[in-house]
Amino acid sequence: MTVDGRVARGDRTRTAVLDAAVVLASEVGLDGLSLARLAETLGVSKSGLFAHWRSKEALQLATVDRAVEQWQERIIGPALRAPRGVRRLWALHDARIAFYAARVLPGGCFFATTEFEFNARPGPVRDRLAEVFERWIAFLQRLVGEAVEAGELPADVDVALLAYEIDALGVAAAMRSRLLDPETAYRLARHGALARLRALCPDPTLLPEGP
Repeated sequence: MTVDGRVARGDRTRTAVLDAAVVLASEVGLDGLSLARLAETLGVSKSGLFAHWRSKEALQLATVDRAVEQWQERIIGPALRAPRGVRRLWALHDARIAFYAARVLPGGCFFATTEFEFNARPGPVRDRLAEVFERWIAFLQRLVGEAVEAGELPADVDVALLAYEIDALGVAAAMRSRLLDPETAYRLARHGALARLRALCPDPTLLPEGP
């Protein structure tokens, strides 16, 4: 099968534009994202972008989807290489904090920024963000459940609560690292999750002793 070079170039251009949109939205939010502002940032014509996205809302939705792909590539994918159970759960949290600490996005966390921005604003963008967040929490709960099934967490552990606690530490790290000392925020987020998991795990040697 041959691939049309124009299609391939178009896909690469679209991905590059959306990567820039994720970066920009992490700083100014999705509401601050517009075809005109993105074109100015990239040094291209607005009409060129308009060929891909006919409205600001279409651009916002595409940016959310690209941010999900980045999360999959940089956080979920690496974590899934860890052994199933408590080590994978820890690897996921550690990869998330490492992503923040690497300053991949100047605004810290795309999702922390945009979920706070749209949590009280009904519409397609809020609905898409809510769907993404629900999938993320379900994934966290699945990893907790797998650790229970493996005997690496107690059978009576509250799966939803533990997933909530781990996610909350990630959100706190994302938000506080922008206002306070980032190294302290990241260290506490790692230490909090690790201490919680080591206290619950029948074999704490499966986990690092410290972050």
